[in-house]
Amino acid sequence: MIASKSPQPSNKPAKKIPKQLIYEIIDGQPFYRKGYKEVLAGQKNIVDIMGSSSLQAFIISFILKTLYKQLDDQLYLIFTNEAGLHLDKGNNLAGDILIYEDQSLSIENINENYFSLPPKIVIEVDISAEVPSLEVEGYVHNKTKKLLNFGVEKVIWITTVSKKVLIATKESDWTIKDWDKAIEILPDVTFSIGQYLKDKGSKFA
Repeated sequence: MIASKSPQPSNKPAKKIPKQLIYEIIDGQPFYRKGYKEVLAGQKNIVDIMGSSSLQAFIISFILKTLYKQLDDQLYLIFTNEAGLHLDKGNNLAGDILIYEDQSLSIENINENYFSLPPKIVIEVDISAEVPSLEVEGYVHNKTKKLLNFGVEKVIWITTVSKKVLIATKESDWTIKDWDKAIEILPDVTFSIGQYLKDKGSKFA
């Protein structure tokens, strides 16, 4: 089950934190990147915590490859690299993969700011924000709900630890599947993380 309780921001820091360490802002509260405490303690540099794990990157690469092969690039636009979404004042979110219909996003909307229009689909792989373990489900629920209320049609959230995939839409009940099942992104466009990792001989399959 996905909890409905919204998480509190993780560990309010005692000293000012560089803006580069803020991963997202939800309801006006900052959520910091995983590893920010080590940066503040001088144990790591900011660049050390900016990237994804190799497993996250491998999965994202696989999904992107699937999308590029199966989606008509005249009809859809695909964005990655933690693309920013500005929902409203106090809510700036990041997405691992954003899928827009080409007709919904004119070139005038491409600028130096976050996207202010909702994508059709958002795909997330794990959590890049520092969230206490007891509040992870609340964080996932709250962010997913905000994306759907913003106008996103479908949110797909992959978690590598549990090997589960959450599929959420505003019109239907949210579902959770094992990641070796076929997950539909769009009609006739599906992927299976578990099967792909198995085919590649990964120990994480």
